[in-house]
Amino acid sequence: MLPSDDNEISYHLSFPIPYRTLFLVGAGILAWATNLHFLHAFGIDVAGAMDLRGDIASSNGVIPTHRTAAYSYSTTFTRYNAVYQLFFSYSAFCFASWTIYRFLTRGDPLLVDSYGYIPVITALTILLIIICPYNVFMKEERERFTLAIKRCLFPPPNGPIYFSDVIFADVGTSFARIFGDIWLSLCMLKPGNSILIPPSVEGWGAVVLPVIMSLPFFLRFRQCIIEYNSTLNDSRKPLFNAIKYATSFPVIFLSAAQRTVDSDLIKEKGRILAGQKWHGEHPLFRLWILATVVNSLYSFWWDVSQDWGLELLQFDPPKKQDRQMPRVPILTRITSQAPLSNRGSSDSLLSDQAIHAVEIQKHPYRQSCHGLRSILLYPRAIYPVLIFLNLVFRMSWSVKLSTHVSSTRDGTVAFFWLEVAELVRRWLWVFIRVEWESIKKAIEREPNLQFDRASNDENDFEMVPAAPDANSAI
Repeated sequence: MLPSDDNEISYHLSFPIPYRTLFLVGAGILAWATNLHFLHAFGIDVAGAMDLRGDIASSNGVIPTHRTAAYSYSTTFTRYNAVYQLFFSYSAFCFASWTIYRFLTRGDPLLVDSYGYIPVITALTILLIIICPYNVFMKEERERFTLAIKRCLFPPPNGPIYFSDVIFADVGTSFARIFGDIWLSLCMLKPGNSILIPPSVEGWGAVVLPVIMSLPFFLRFRQCIIEYNSTLNDSRKPLFNAIKYATSFPVIFLSAAQRTVDSDLIKEKGRILAGQKWHGEHPLFRLWILATVVNSLYSFWWDVSQDWGLELLQFDPPKKQDRQMPRVPILTRITSQAPLSNRGSSDSLLSDQAIHAVEIQKHPYRQSCHGLRSILLYPRAIYPVLIFLNLVFRMSWSVKLSTHVSSTRDGTVAFFWLEVAELVRRWLWVFIRVEWESIKKAIEREPNLQFDRASNDENDFEMVPAAPDANSAI
């Protein structure tokens, strides 16, 4: 046995695929908690941007779309604390299960399969807790989670698609390979299989695996089609977004089809060539490479130009005169904890709570440089780094979506870290995505305020009321 095989066996002994899957789910919970926490720390109105509600949604899953900023601010604070509690409870339970598993198996390969039921019982217990109807184990958070799944699986055919459901479905696409690992974990428990070796998926199982992995992309694809067909929509952007998710299907299914490559090469050139990792001469392999490149580059372009609103890769960048600070109350809606109220009299453009926001005279962040945008709520240096990391992770994640690549033990450790890297990429993506959505909603709700220069420093701005329109009632 090769040394690399010894390392792989040792890795599976200490950290088998079922526990790796549980670990990645826990990492996703922690990532979401820190997303809410850091966005809250930056003063971004997360609950308002994502259409979150502070109480349990009704049975039909409808989310109200209008809230005050102060209510949204307190809702976000409560929400990320609850998610942290959920993460610590989940981690403690999984760690206890893994400790028992390691104690009973003692690193002996002969005992591993005998105690393979322990991670299965752990996963089933977690599933039962999630669907438990009783008021125990953080019932509110569990109901929010199950309702989010319900809205993604059974969205109303005429919309609306809430931004929180968009984020939830997008995060689900980053778990596509993890869903496939759950299926592989179940296959490991079949008679004749071992928890130490990922099973070779054949027959009808070879179809189930790519279908499971493509389900999150299909759900997001369907959301885009619903948005495009909505009577309120007058843009083709949801259609092009749907095409982005559709490009994932060839990557997944062409990868699954490549299991026929080995059999073809055995017939043509012998069994030795069939075991090679590079099948460049086979047309199916070249087609898969093309699909991977198209999916990665299209997804990267969409992340930067559409999901993040950055001008770097936009085909028609704004002209210089259009790059001025917009007439929007960004500080009022995002930095302050108080809402703008309706203008009820002509004595003042702003309520007392809004005046509190206007008193913040300096914008804490910098104006955009070329290739970004005119409003940035984070330090400017962060954006180029996130763009680069997103490109690197996008290219590597397309490889991980390929079922044929992980059909052997070689590189299993590397593939696990690719899954971790994808969770990190999605974690970073959420920060800019929610920031851009918050800015857009601020522009839509309060178009009557603007930023003016407050000093000679080109990076500092003061927010002042816009001059009232003589033709409009205030």
